[in-house]
Amino acid sequence: MAAGKMYLGQLATCLALAFPLNAASAASIVKVELWDKGAETPMATDMAFAKSGSDPSKATMGMRLSRSSVPAGIVIFQVKNSSKDTVHEMIVMYLADPTKPLPYIDKDSKVDEDKAGDKGEVSELEPGKSGSLQVPLKAGKYLLICNVTGHFAAGMWTQFEVTK
Repeated sequence: MAAGKMYLGQLATCLALAFPLNAASAASIVKVELWDKGAETPMATDMAFAKSGSDPSKATMGMRLSRSSVPAGIVIFQVKNSSKDTVHEMIVMYLADPTKPLPYIDKDSKVDEDKAGDKGEVSELEPGKSGSLQVPLKAGKYLLICNVTGHFAAGMWTQFEVTK
């Protein structure tokens, strides 16, 4: 009988280590809506992150988040493209220095993803489609962007924070 109790105790310990139940280990879910004012609306071109003098209220595209911060750990981004006629994507970029703009390739009208260091993405989503991304994130400042040609400069980005 004592051996049976010891075995059950060891089993419980192993299960607790394998499947922790504390809140810190649970994944955080962030719902992301990718939106635009329609393909017939001329795209803004001066709404890129950290661009001085830009007015975000004039953006023709953007992202809405269900929450703007989560604790460090696994983050699940559930992404929906609400556009009726435009393909969008969502890329997670770590901001080593949140006061500086992301590296940008002017001739391509895109962020240089190789230099910016993306952490993961939900690639091009057709209008009305959804996708998801599960990624471990450490504490820090992040930028979620759409890097389809011209969309980042049209205001399709939002800041996101991961706390300790």
